Amino acid sequence: MRKYWYVLLGKELYSYKNQGDQKHKDMQSIAGVFIKSEMEEAQDDNSILYPFMLIFPNKRRIYYLETKEERDQWVEKIKQAIGYANLHDYYELKESLGKGKYGLVKRGLHKKSQKEVAVKIVKKKELSLKDIELLKREIEVLKICQHPNIIRFYDVFENSDYIYIVMEYLKGGDFFNYLESKNFKIPEERAKTIAHQIATAIYYLHSFGIAHRDLKPENILMVDSSYNSQIKLVDFGLSKTFGPGETCNEPFGTLCYVAPEILL
Repeated sequence: MRKYWYVLLGKELYSYKNQGDQKHKDMQSIAGVFIKSEMEEAQDDNSILYPFMLIFPNKRRIYYLETKEERDQWVEKIKQAIGYANLHDYYELKESLGKGKYGLVKRGLHKKSQKEVAVKIVKKKELSLKDIELLKREIEVLKICQHPNIIRFYDVFENSDYIYIVMEYLKGGDFFNYLESKNFKIPEERAKTIAHQIATAIYYLHSFGIAHRDLKPENILMVDSSYNSQIKLVDFGLSKTFGPGETCNEPFGTLCYVAPEILL
C-alpha cells in the first residue's frame, strides 16, 4: 500500500505525495461516480484500515483510512459533492405489485408524508446498452409529462447495482382486466369518456413531439377499482421524440395492437 494526502475540491479529488505539497500527483473527477463503504480490513501488523470504494463507469478504486471517523467523514463529503441520495432514506418499500419489462415494481411509502408510490426496481446487470437507452428515454419522457391522464413521475435514484424509478401508485389494475371484468361490454357513454381521456393524453404527448408507440389496454392503468375510474397512460420505454414533418415508422409496438402502416 502507498500513502497519499487527498484534497476534495468540488467534484475533483486531488492526490499529493505529502501533506503541504503544492503540486498534485494526479486528479480524478468524481462526477457520476457511486460510493460504497466497505468492511474494515485487519493488516499484518494488527492495525485496522477502513475502506470505501469509488465506482467509476469503467473501473473501481478502493481508498483506505486509518480511522472509522475519517472514513465516514470522507464518504459523507463525497456524497454531498456528487449529490448522492439513497432511496431508503426517503421511502419504505412494501409488497411487490408485479413484474414489468425491466424489473420488479413494489409499493412504496414516503417516510415523512406517508404517501403511497410505485417503485420500479431495475437491476443494471440484466440490462443491455439498448435497454439502458430505452429506460433513460422513458425517464426523460415521464419528467416532461404533467397531465391528468398520464402517470406521474416523482423521482429517480441510482446506485452501482440498481435504478429506482418512483411513480404514482395506481390501484385499479390495467384497462384490459377492467374490460375483462365487464365481459368486454361497457355502455357507450362510459366508452366515450375513456376514449376522450386517452385521446387528450395522446394529444398532449404529440404537442411535445412524443410518440408513445406501444399503446394497448395493458399500458393503460385505472386509478382505482371503481366503475368510473380515471385512466392513465403508462410505459414509455418505446416512445420517441420527433420533429415537425417527421414520421415514426420503425417496427415497434405490440403485434396485435400495432398500426397497419407499421405492419406494412
